[in-house]
Order: sequence, then C-alpha cells, then structure tokens
Amino acid sequence: MAADLLGVIDIGKTHARLLLVDADTGSVEWSQQRASAPCPGPVVRQLDLAGLDAWLIDTLRSAPDRHRIQCLVPIAHGAASVLLDDNGAPLLAPDYEDPVFDETAAAYRPLRDDFSATYSPFLPLGLNLGRQLHHIEIRHPAVWSRATRLLTYPQYWVWRFTGFAASELTSLGCHSDLWRPGEHRYSDLALNRGWHALLPTARRPNDTVGTLTAETARATGLDAACRVVCGIHDSNASYLRHLEGHAADEPFCVISSGTWTVLLAHRAPLSCLREADDMLANVDARGQPTPTARFMGGREYQVIAGEAGMRCSPGIEDLKAVLDQRAMALPGFAAAGGPFAAQRGRFINEGNLTPSQRAALATLYVALMTDLLLDRLHASGDAIIEGPLAGNSLYGVVLAALRTETPVMAGDIATSTADAARRLAGCRPAPPTLRRIAAMGSSHLLGTYRDEWRGLLRTA
Repeated sequence: MAADLLGVIDIGKTHARLLLVDADTGSVEWSQQRASAPCPGPVVRQLDLAGLDAWLIDTLRSAPDRHRIQCLVPIAHGAASVLLDDNGAPLLAPDYEDPVFDETAAAYRPLRDDFSATYSPFLPLGLNLGRQLHHIEIRHPAVWSRATRLLTYPQYWVWRFTGFAASELTSLGCHSDLWRPGEHRYSDLALNRGWHALLPTARRPNDTVGTLTAETARATGLDAACRVVCGIHDSNASYLRHLEGHAADEPFCVISSGTWTVLLAHRAPLSCLREADDMLANVDARGQPTPTARFMGGREYQVIAGEAGMRCSPGIEDLKAVLDQRAMALPGFAAAGGPFAAQRGRFINEGNLTPSQRAALATLYVALMTDLLLDRLHASGDAIIEGPLAGNSLYGVVLAALRTETPVMAGDIATSTADAARRLAGCRPAPPTLRRIAAMGSSHLLGTYRDEWRGLLRTA
C-alpha cells in the first residue's frame, strides 16, 4: 500500500512552494512554485494572502494522489503576521519591506525592551514585528481598533486550513521585539501595549493543531481527517534537523540560504551578539535562544551577478579571473538588513567581467560575508550549508578555502525542507546525510584577497 504524503506549504519572501513528500522515505514526489510578491494595500503594502490562498487551494486540488495527503506542514518567513477582524477575516498582512514603517521609527525605538533581554536588534523598515504593530496602532487607529487576533505567518495558514488559532515561538522570537527568550515570556513592550492579548496560546512546532475544515476539504479534495501541525519559521526548519542530529553540547553552525542567508550557531556565546551588526538570537524549536547573524545574501547575489549572471553557473576559472583582476564587491546591496545595510554597495575593478565571472564575483561576495559572520559569531564545529547555496558548488569550495580549520558540509538541497517537515509531522527520519566539501586550490591567493576585502571594509 502506498505511503502517506505530507503537504509542505513553504512560503518564502520571494517564492512559495508546495511539496508533496513521501512520509516514509522523505522523497519529494511532486512540487509546484510561484512568486510571493507583495501587493498594494489600503494602509500598508501587503503580503499576497489572497493570491497565495487561491494558488494553494487550486494546487492542492490538482495534486496527484491528493487522497494520500494526511498532514499539512506550514513553513514561512519571519517578521510577518496577519491581523484578523472579529469575523475572523484577514484585516492586514503587512509586508516588512514597506518603507512607510521608517516614518515612525524614531518614536518607536525608545519603547522597545533592551537588546540584552530580547536579543532583537533595532532593524530598518518593518523587520521588527513590533514596529509594524506600533505604526498601524498609532497611524491608523480606526483600522487597529478592528483587530481582534494576531497570527504569526506560518500559523496564519494553520488557522486558514483548520479554523484553530495558535502561536509558535520560532516565529514569535524572530527579531520581533515581542519575546524575551531567556525568561520565556512576552516582552514588556508587548505586555504594556496589550499586544500579547491578541496572540493565541503558543504551541510546539510539531503539535497537531487541528484537521481540515469541511469547507477546505471540499475545496481541495483532501481527506477531511488531514491534520495540520503548528509549523515553523523557515530558517529554524533548516536548523531543526541538525539540532536533533547532533549531541546537545556539540557546536555547529547552519547556514540557511534563500532571500536571506541566516547563520544559526549552536553553542556559540550569546555575549558575542552585537545589535549594531544585525546579530540576534533566534528562538529554536525547543524555545531556546540561538546566536544568529544574517545578511540578505540571495537579494545581494542578484544585484551583483546581474540579470545575465543569474543564468550562469560559475566555475573555478571564472573565480580565478575575478581574483586575477582584483575585482571586488563591497557591501551592502540590500537596505533591508544585515551588518552593512546602512552602507551603499560599490564595485572595484569589475569592468569587462563576463556574465559567468560576475556570477563568480557574487558567489565570492556571499562566501566572504558568510566567513566574516562566522567569525563574529565565534562559530565552531561543522559549518553546514542548507538551501540554494548548497547547490552552488563554487560557494562551497570557496568557503572551505576561507575556513581551513572548519569542516564545511553541504546538506541535500532536495531533501532539507522535506526532512524538517517529516520531523514536525512525527515521522522521525534518520539524521541528515552531509557531504564534506574540499577546499579549492590556491587558497593563499584567496586569503590575500580576503585580507584586502576586509581592510576596505574597515576603511569604509
């Protein structure tokens, strides 16, 4: 008899995916993808809830072997939530990149708990969920007065499919300003403003929150008994499978990639975190703070590589051309976050690079940024690459050459999300299989280049 399937709803900032995963083997049986671009809204720019909703319903309805789907697992990006009105309808789903949130930044900043309590840095735009809520409450009180419930993003999709509301700590603790992870409680800001009263009871990521509503079962053709688990913040999904696969006291760092490149360093000291460098503590699936650094690596790669370079798979010869030319990209190329968000990115000696060489320059930039943040985190043990960067072979060999004392490992890009989903669904997969990456030759040339690149950063 065919095994059950898991439906993985994976909503990133740039793309949304629906995966059908064999619950027994973890193989991805079928997948679909669409853009998850924001759309205009009456108050602030919005996440495209309606478009994603229609796409998910249609895609589930057309999915092969849909009758075998027995569990849905939502995974979504952070700094996102949905406010519901008293009818349970979405009222607002703000897009954290809307520049309107900077209008109330100065008034909001002194209201926050201290960084040492929340490990949530003061971020631009709406990357602090608290700033989104503050802006809406102060600037649009008539809209705010209609809000009766606040759902973090993965849990919105739980509510949409089951009608049951829940919160979950990996999203609530993702630079939101709403949670104090060391004390396992809401921040003073959330309590003083009454925002905590809008949040439902927190559940564990692997808790079954409910089964499909009758309406959803009819619309999708899924079994009405299909259960939906609480779900998880996307970078924490990458981290979860390694957290369970390592000994509790064994250090390692997961490099989760996508629109953001997020480094989660197990057993690194919280004392290394520097608010000014966009360093923070993510809250893991067990509710514990995890030292984290990040930058918008996927977005910056696009800018540096350019449209033509995005279609290339750069190789060692392309990298050698970049090194020989002393071509450099200096941060930052995205204003939404990272340690250099306040600086304007610039190029040195980049003229006459071919598209594939520009892709090599972009890869080198992301590797250098990763290397810098690993140092700032005092990360030790395996450096494990997850997500799209695991499929960029040049990135791995460059990072291994930069980290000569660190084992650089690659996860399986095809199974990482599926593996996390199986853990949340209670399938208990085996520890992930990792591949150690050998460093490229001529690492001394790369070391000299890194020294020069970091020297220019200090000068800037």
